[in-house]
Amino acid sequence: MESIEMPVGKDGQQPIRPKKVFITGANGFIGRSLLERYQQQGCEVRGMDLQADPSANVVAGDLTKPESWQTHAEGCDLFINTAAVVSLAAEWETYRAISVEGVRHALDAAIAGGAKRFVHFSSIAAMGPDYEPGADETAPVTIGDSYLYGVAKGASEHAVLAAHASGEINCTIIRPGDVYGPGSRAWLLEPLKMAKAGQLILPNRGKGIFTPVYIDDLLDGTMLAAGLKEGSGQIFILWGGEPVPCRTFFGYHWRWAGQKGHPPSIPLFAALKLARGILMINRKFNGKGEVTPDTMLMFARKGGFSLKKASERLGFEPKIGLEEGMQRSETWLRERGDIN
Repeated sequence: MESIEMPVGKDGQQPIRPKKVFITGANGFIGRSLLERYQQQGCEVRGMDLQADPSANVVAGDLTKPESWQTHAEGCDLFINTAAVVSLAAEWETYRAISVEGVRHALDAAIAGGAKRFVHFSSIAAMGPDYEPGADETAPVTIGDSYLYGVAKGASEHAVLAAHASGEINCTIIRPGDVYGPGSRAWLLEPLKMAKAGQLILPNRGKGIFTPVYIDDLLDGTMLAAGLKEGSGQIFILWGGEPVPCRTFFGYHWRWAGQKGHPPSIPLFAALKLARGILMINRKFNGKGEVTPDTMLMFARKGGFSLKKASERLGFEPKIGLEEGMQRSETWLRERGDIN
């Protein structure tokens, strides 16, 4: 495997290279990308996911049942928690079990295993869909009985910050933007499938803001945050710094699917009503899908986020713009046969 050097911040920040890394959700998009990157840097990497992958040193496990996997994390100096409910359509009980109680189990496993740093993946969704454009890490997290994915992410941050504040373990929280690139189910494969079926519908003429970050940039930022003392006890928003209308971002998928023009759109109030109906039908008949009111609220966001903290403290600087990132993504999709 080709060796890759640790990223260096724009002001010369040089993170410490961990010797042994443990990653939950190691078969997922972000988890597997981190696993491969740390391996390329000569680190010993282990992981856990619902399905085992012995070739990558990943054991089968569940955040809600740590006794089945926690010994696999022993001796790792860096513990990264990426395991989560990757859906906007789940019930609260599921979010709570995995994104709240499960995070505490991950913290306990990291502490018992002797980890020096615990890195937790939250989300920009923790700030809800109605944050002020340019919001930074001091913005309030969302609460209430809607946008439950974001509510659960905010609650997960509380568990991590509490562990850090009490001196249990040194913690860092990452709030990624909308992560895309080769391997992305959420922002490449699923939208493409919906576009092919003519079901990719956007609210408010697609003017809502999408906040993409290419996977390689997220990996660089994560390693800086995990390996620098400036990352200790901090929350960092990591995204590409380039807000784009949803119509622009999903226009790529629309064209890849062979569709003409732009994805269709309806007013937000109508989109919310339609999504509620679809969600009710899916839950009644055990159907699957990510057309939910929360998805429509997400696609109606008003702006991007501040990168000031990550830039000043970590030297984080995104390198892959949307056009290049989408070109790389298109190449991957064509190689897989998803685009003719």
